[in-house]
Amino acid sequence: MKRIPLRKCLGCNESKPKNELIRILRSPEGEVFIDKTGKASGRGAYICNSRTCFLKAKKAKRIERSLEVAISEELFASLEKKIDENEDQA
Repeated sequence: MKRIPLRKCLGCNESKPKNELIRILRSPEGEVFIDKTGKASGRGAYICNSRTCFLKAKKAKRIERSLEVAISEELFASLEKKIDENEDQA
C-alpha cells in the first residue's frame, strides 16, 4: 500500500492529503505562482480549496510568511479565482 503524503493548510492548520490542496510556489528565481503539477522545485505553501481558508491565510499573511516573499495582489486575485472555480465544480 502506497503512503499518501500529508501537508498542512495555512488557513485552517489541518493536515490533509497533498493532492487535495493547492500548492503555491516560490521558485529559486523568486517568482511566485500556483504549481498545478505539485512537483516544481522551490519553496511551497499549501492551502485548502476553500474560500474561508484562503481568506484566513491572506489576512494573517501566512502565505507571504511561509514563502518568505511579498505576494502581489494579482497572484491573490488569480488564487481566489481558482478557488472559486473549484468550489463551483464541487
